[in-house]
Amino acid sequence: MKFPLPEGKAVIAPSVLSADFSDLRSSLAPVNAGSGWIHFDVMDGLFVPNISFGPVLIPAVKKCSPLCVDAHLMIKYPARYIEAFAKAGADLITVHEESENSMEAVDRITATGLPAGISIKPHTPAEKIIPFLDKVSLILVMTVEPGFGGQKFMADMMPKVREIRGLINKTGRKIWLQADGGINENTSEEAVRAGADSLVMGSALFKAGNPADLITNIGLNLKKLQ
Repeated sequence: MKFPLPEGKAVIAPSVLSADFSDLRSSLAPVNAGSGWIHFDVMDGLFVPNISFGPVLIPAVKKCSPLCVDAHLMIKYPARYIEAFAKAGADLITVHEESENSMEAVDRITATGLPAGISIKPHTPAEKIIPFLDKVSLILVMTVEPGFGGQKFMADMMPKVREIRGLINKTGRKIWLQADGGINENTSEEAVRAGADSLVMGSALFKAGNPADLITNIGLNLKKLQ
């Protein structure tokens, strides 16, 4: 499945980390419609203080959702695992600038034929993504410290989002700018105003009474801002 290009409107990327793994099909069903793709948070207990899951879960997610999968590798040695995630069915793979050999990892992603993404933690300056601008299809700004869901949105990351949006615009390339962490109905508007056009939503979405209605409402609100 070909990963979508930006089309000038913000999209929601539900984080499967917050889904109900005991009934994945039912949990993903209400978020499939209206979402851009599924966000797949991979944590190794080294790069971040938590462990989630590996590539083996991707085929299960794909059986439950028609959407593309963005595998966000919050792991210390991502270059070692690129081929495994590509083979499992990831449609885009995102690695962290702060991880070991991140440029090699990006090159390995593109060598598989997949688009690559680069992510930065809250304390990493925006200029660190500059060497990746001609290689990636997505830039992810963490709006919480990575490792655990349900954290509070860091509004002080919005100047960084604005700065990176400016860098993207100068390239003339179609590159997604994603915000991940503490995104809900209110903070989604802050992120989009700053220039984000992809919003990862986890606990706020899956714990909502009606996730499908929440996605629709957020979409309508964001449309007014664009």
